[in-house]
Amino acid sequence: MKKSFGVLLILAVALNAAETVASLYQGQLKGAQSEIVSLAEAMPESAYNFAPKQGAFDKVRTFAQQLKHVAAVNYLVSSAAAKEKAPVDLGQGENGPGAVKTKAQVVQFLKDSFGYANKSMAKLTAENQLEAVPAPFSGAPPMTRGELLSLTVSHTMDHYGQIVVYARMNNVVPPASAPAPPAPAAGKKK
Repeated sequence: MKKSFGVLLILAVALNAAETVASLYQGQLKGAQSEIVSLAEAMPESAYNFAPKQGAFDKVRTFAQQLKHVAAVNYLVSSAAAKEKAPVDLGQGENGPGAVKTKAQVVQFLKDSFGYANKSMAKLTAENQLEAVPAPFSGAPPMTRGELLSLTVSHTMDHYGQIVVYARMNNVVPPASAPAPPAPAAGKKK
């Protein structure tokens, strides 16, 4: 028993030592990506132009515009952190390209933005995460690479919270909130 515990302890220390600054950021990004992409896929295309009208929803983005905005900001901050030009057209402001219109196009634009953010995060190290780089926002002071890349997580989750309301108003339960499917009964084959 003591020998097994010792082996497990050594493995745990070795796995923890393999954790890098990049993998810490990437783990958080993966969670945010999973939640928003699964909701984007669950929402029917007929609701992509939906925006609430009653209450304090004056002039808010549609569901599709919310997703395109998240993707555009992912590209914007990730390219700034990597000190390179965004690899795609970001459209006007932070709204994404006008040519991206269908559900399939919006979902792909969103997924691709997370792929690019992940590549930018992979370049983070303990040494460069606090390096100041020019902010991609007009008039903003320089920001650190880590600060910019953490925006991909916090900004995504801010908009995820907003589009959860949109989804529920359209009778869509966000996949992250859906109950787990029941386990198969013992002895039954699938």
